[in-house]
Amino acid sequence: MRRLQAVAIGIASLAILTGCATGAGNAGAGNAGAGSPTPTPTASPAPTVAELEMVAAKAQAQAWLDAAALPPGALPAKGASPGFNSYQGWPCRPVAEIKAYWRIPDSTVAEVERWFRANPTADLVSTAVGQVSDDPSITSAMVGYIPGDNSHQGIVYSIAKRSDGIAVRAEIAALTESAVCPELPEGGVWGKPGQG
Repeated sequence: MRRLQAVAIGIASLAILTGCATGAGNAGAGNAGAGSPTPTPTASPAPTVAELEMVAAKAQAQAWLDAAALPPGALPAKGASPGFNSYQGWPCRPVAEIKAYWRIPDSTVAEVERWFRANPTADLVSTAVGQVSDDPSITSAMVGYIPGDNSHQGIVYSIAKRSDGIAVRAEIAALTESAVCPELPEGGVWGKPGQG
């Protein structure tokens, strides 16, 4: 019998508490003012296909930068190093681009160029066609790497002689899934990245 009384008291208490909570909720709503709409959270618009493709391209470009193979002694540079006389044009669009800079003390253009040719970045293949000679008058060189599909994306290292060693610039580009390359007139073709 006592057990039934305890259950009955528990049910009654629950009913009273529920009634109080409901009343408090209604009282609060009355104080909010008649006709005041309750704010509803607005959903962000879904990203477009182009935006999603650019996110993926940026992630690919960053992955290639993260995998960049650099000669021993390479130190990150705080910003763009002056004196690079050329740049890599990426003809296909849309494309995600990143640049990075390093300096390599006590080295030569030929030594750094040979090192880059022998140590590819990630799963990319070299576009280099000739090797730089040890001639000290040579002040710059480029080594490019692209995916095996010969697309116009990848990483191009520009190497430049400085008074204290070598400066290196990496120009990295990754195409979006829907990127297109403009056609050249009269059957012309785009040169591979890193070939000037």
